Amino acid sequence: MGDILHQFETDTPWMPKEHSGAEAISFCGTMIDRGWVMVAERAQRIVGFLARDGHEICALYVANWAQRQRIGSALLTQAKAQVDKITLWTFQANLDAQRFYLRHGFVECGRGDGAGNSENLPDISYVWTSAACAQRAGFAPGDGAIKEKELGA
Repeated sequence: MGDILHQFETDTPWMPKEHSGAEAISFCGTMIDRGWVMVAERAQRIVGFLARDGHEICALYVANWAQRQRIGSALLTQAKAQVDKITLWTFQANLDAQRFYLRHGFVECGRGDGAGNSENLPDISYVWTSAACAQRAGFAPGDGAIKEKELGA
């Protein structure tokens, strides 16, 4: 897991290079210790992971060589099956992540200037709610009202 996380940082041109491989491994260990992590494996090798604290996805990474094989989708589907609502943040520069989350039913609900993350990069907040959750709240899936409610409208 630490290798996957560190590789993202080192291979992504717009990402600040702030952490060593050892720090990435330590951070992953913290997420594991907190019980947040589910992993995807192929041939007894971790190829991706998702860390979720309650309703918030804190991390979703897939090894570069394993991307576009529905691994991230499988992890996200498993997380969605466990809760009625998921929130997360991604960097504005991460266009692939933005497309991924929109494709999986997430709705943008805010933007930040980077002051709220350690990398100081502008980011975007997303939310996903299950159809059952939306119906309990009185919204029809896809009617846009979920986004307005999340924004406090």
